[in-house]
Amino acid sequence: MLRPALRELRSAVKLFREGSHTEAIGRSLLQVIGELAQIAGWIASDAGQHGGAERIYRLGLSAAHTAGDATLAGNLLGSLAYQRTNTGDVREGLAMARAALENASEAPPRARALYFDRVAWAHTKAGEAQPAMRALSEAGEALARHGDEEDPAYVYWVDAGELRVMEARVYTELHRPLRAVPLLRDVLSRYDATHTRELALYLSWLAVALADANEPEEAAITAERVISLSSDITSERTAERVRVVLARLEAFQDVPEVRALLTRPTRSDSVRHRRSGRPPAPY
Repeated sequence: MLRPALRELRSAVKLFREGSHTEAIGRSLLQVIGELAQIAGWIASDAGQHGGAERIYRLGLSAAHTAGDATLAGNLLGSLAYQRTNTGDVREGLAMARAALENASEAPPRARALYFDRVAWAHTKAGEAQPAMRALSEAGEALARHGDEEDPAYVYWVDAGELRVMEARVYTELHRPLRAVPLLRDVLSRYDATHTRELALYLSWLAVALADANEPEEAAITAERVISLSSDITSERTAERVRVVLARLEAFQDVPEVRALLTRPTRSDSVRHRRSGRPPAPY
């Protein structure tokens, strides 16, 4: 997916730089560049190409700022913040997530909810439970204000179900399985099974939460499903989550179901980082 995404991004950049257009058309082109950069950056990040993803995000961020689109800029900066948070630079990720929220004060409710969610996640990874809980609450309040206003197309997926997933992920990371497990089970019982990558990710948090709840047999069953789903997609993010789940289950090696999972011959194939080659330069 990365090559065609970058091809579209380069085409839009070339059209803006070399074409002749009115100020209004130029602004629209810049917004298109920003949206394409968010898509391409997300794909690169999911493939583990974090340096390339950051360059792409920053290109889009520059375009959004030039276009005067604070909501789009917030989405791009928030995406970069999320990557920084997930790759270990938690303090910088938190600073970016808060800046994305503060600089887009006029963003529509669903966008604000997304920005609050990213702040909550950064606080969680920093081990700051109370600020994370407050941000989750504010995300819910922001989404509750969503009405008939026109939203940017890129926040189409932000709904109550996704906020519950983030809430459950936060509880899992904070080792509060009694709250995480019911939330995840409720969301996953109604989740679209065709969204394979997201389903694998959300199940991975359920597996960890079940292990934290001292339910290793159920955790192993859930982990096996995560591995099965992950084997069909080329996502470094899901591969990393498989490694996290298996590492968490090692504390239960004496449980037959867990031991069978940890010693299966195909385990290394399930978590191998698969790539189809280096991507082209982003621009």
